Amino acid sequence: MTDPTNPFEAMMKQAQEMAKSFPAMDAFSPKGFEAMMGTMPKELMETFFGNTLNPDGLDARTRLLLTLAGLTMQGAQNDVALRQTVRHALEAGATKQHIIETIGQMSVFAGIPAMTRALELAQAVLDEKADTKKEDGA
Repeated sequence: MTDPTNPFEAMMKQAQEMAKSFPAMDAFSPKGFEAMMGTMPKELMETFFGNTLNPDGLDARTRLLLTLAGLTMQGAQNDVALRQTVRHALEAGATKQHIIETIGQMSVFAGIPAMTRALELAQAVLDEKADTKKEDGA
């Protein structure tokens, strides 16, 4: 039961009712949303969070590998974020070996289940990239 005097509960109820009124919300899928998200080009990543503006700082590849480690440490709970980070890390110059080692190292800190889950998600992206290369004839 909601408390009518609680403004947060009233706001949440109003937001839920508004979301129900959008017809597309019934068909919303995180996988569909993920498919719409592109991968930034390496140059753009270097500009935004690489060492273009901070020449002595971390490059985009290193920052993305650190992000991957952090997502693994959280238990690899956010599938979309982890897969997107792997895609961006590859675009920024990380290799399959870099990605696997980054996730594997986190097993010591995050545990085997978190590492296994992160590896499964990363492998799906790596397989997707390998299939794309085969289709392109590379």
